[in-house]
Amino acid sequence: MSFLDRSLLVANAGDCRAVLSQGGAAKEMSEDHRPCCMKERTRIESLGGFIDDGYLNGQLAVTRALGDWHLEGMKKKGDRSGPLIAEPELKLVTLTKEDEFLIIGSDGIWDVYYSNQNAVDFVRKRLQEHNDLKRCCREMVEEALKRGATDNLTVVIVSFHSEPPPPVVVQRARVRRSISAEGLQNLKCLLEGSA
Repeated sequence: MSFLDRSLLVANAGDCRAVLSQGGAAKEMSEDHRPCCMKERTRIESLGGFIDDGYLNGQLAVTRALGDWHLEGMKKKGDRSGPLIAEPELKLVTLTKEDEFLIIGSDGIWDVYYSNQNAVDFVRKRLQEHNDLKRCCREMVEEALKRGATDNLTVVIVSFHSEPPPPVVVQRARVRRSISAEGLQNLKCLLEGSA
């Protein structure tokens, strides 16, 4: 990841994930490279690999990684690439004033926060309370442990502003509730009948 002027470049290989908070809304900045992803499955099968019970060649839960080359059948053979690659997918966005922070976390973090939005909401609330990135990372890991995390837990939060995120103001439309004369009569009959 690098910052070029007002641009954000995210490079990802594996099942770590990067999520951007844009005014409190979660925006996925990377894709998890798992065997269940059809694009990855097609690439793997075209290279002679296979998916067995959700695992690459029956051994690995990711389809791209910087390591794991020691596993049998994952490496390049001759001129042909193996099914496991280290080539990252890249995503480039131009940052705006709405972009608040970026959460980069290992799969253990995302397994227990259930959705990108849940993680963004958690971080926003903590930053609004104390605006301490290091403490917020620690609190995310502690919360993941409370939720029963069993996988590796690593998280980095990059803030694009020195001030905490502002509260999100949700405009609720006024709803006028009414009941028709017929509905009122039906309700009256039901109430009188149960008395």
